Amino acid sequence: MKQFLDENFLLQNETARKLYHQYAVNMPVIDYHCHLSPAQIANNHRFRNLTDVWLSGDHYKWRAMRTNGIDEAYCTGKQSDWAKFEKWAETVPYTLRNPLYHWTHLELQRYFGIHEILNPATARSIYDQCTALLQTDEFTVKNLLRKMNVALVCTTDDPVDTLEFHTQLAEDGFEIPVLPAFRPDQAMNVASAENFNLYIRKLEAISGITVSSFDDFLYALQNRHDFFASMGCKVSDHGLEEIYAEDFTGSEIDAIFTKIHSGKQLNDTEQRKFRSAMLVHFAEWDWEKGWVQQFHLGALRNNNVRMLQQLGPDTGWDSIGDFSQARNLASFLTKLDSENKLAKTIVYNLNPSDNELMATMIGNYNDGSVAGKIQFGAAWWFLDQKDGMIKQMNALSNMGLLSRFVGMLTDSRSFLSFPRHEYFRRILCNLFGEEIENGEMPNDIEWVGKVVKDICYYNARNYFGWQDLLPDAG
Repeated sequence: MKQFLDENFLLQNETARKLYHQYAVNMPVIDYHCHLSPAQIANNHRFRNLTDVWLSGDHYKWRAMRTNGIDEAYCTGKQSDWAKFEKWAETVPYTLRNPLYHWTHLELQRYFGIHEILNPATARSIYDQCTALLQTDEFTVKNLLRKMNVALVCTTDDPVDTLEFHTQLAEDGFEIPVLPAFRPDQAMNVASAENFNLYIRKLEAISGITVSSFDDFLYALQNRHDFFASMGCKVSDHGLEEIYAEDFTGSEIDAIFTKIHSGKQLNDTEQRKFRSAMLVHFAEWDWEKGWVQQFHLGALRNNNVRMLQQLGPDTGWDSIGDFSQARNLASFLTKLDSENKLAKTIVYNLNPSDNELMATMIGNYNDGSVAGKIQFGAAWWFLDQKDGMIKQMNALSNMGLLSRFVGMLTDSRSFLSFPRHEYFRRILCNLFGEEIENGEMPNDIEWVGKVVKDICYYNARNYFGWQDLLPDAG
């Protein structure tokens, strides 16, 4: 019987172990999509205890605790930090076969050197040990990034964000580039006239541009797009249920904007046309600047209306949706490709039944201009676990080129989430190792090892154009 979470965790044969330990383990981490706080990085934040760094804002853990019968007061409520952690420790033994069980113990090992299993009996000792370490200089936010060999981070930022903390980090000379990513979801969220006009006022304030028409709106947003570029941004990101690709005319969009700007609600058709127009404009700006555009598709958000009203969004009430993705995605990419304005694109899929759909869709627009120009992105959110990662990589392997894949990201708000890159790398190496030992691939360790390094580091470095920022890692 193998020991739980030892040095060969998830590596089922000698070839997998060789690929991981000789090729993957020392590759720097490029986290090109996450939700870390740039303010906490710039201020080199120090967390007050293990609950603060581990449970605050983590809806993965909250969902597990609720499922285990834990009252909301211990998730998002006003119970003490220790009481919340105690309830998490009570839940952990029941997370067997959930990725939380692996992530929890990987994080305890990699950051804190703790190899005990977390449960009610060990909770107090683990909490006290970790909390004491978090008070030391070694465990400030910047050092947490250094500890995990993080080479570059892209945060997720709204066009109306000031990027003041990115500026501070650049001026302070922090050696790990922390770059913004342009996330304009709110600029195309026209479900509520009141909220949309509130957003316009924020956009006017940050850009200094008065918005009276749709052209003004675009001008102000493009001003922010230009500013993001001046701050080193090379990435946009969109969190959507589906791609919007309705037919529209310029006069229609002008009229739709005038209607909502006057405070009137849009009907469903008007909303879809407006979102379709905005996606095209954003995509064209990305193409002009040579950015990479990312689309996170398929989440059905805020399902529990009662809890949404009580706690707000992003508190753990989302699920996988079953949207029809293919036709609109093809229409959107075709429109841009036909005008030779299709930027490098990463499409992330949340519904596993659509894996093969996405893996074949990207092949329609890889035109030979750039290796892996259109990417089927890493398994994300509910799918960034062992089974989900394997299914995503298998679909990509069967219908595209896994060797050109830009690899893993955390998509996380937690500074303790970087062992997810290790988790991915172990699974990747085991996939290759099993097929080599089964005679399904040649025993060319040097070449396969190069492919592993590329997926872990070099493909992303080259795809995003960060060769000047990131070193040759050997």
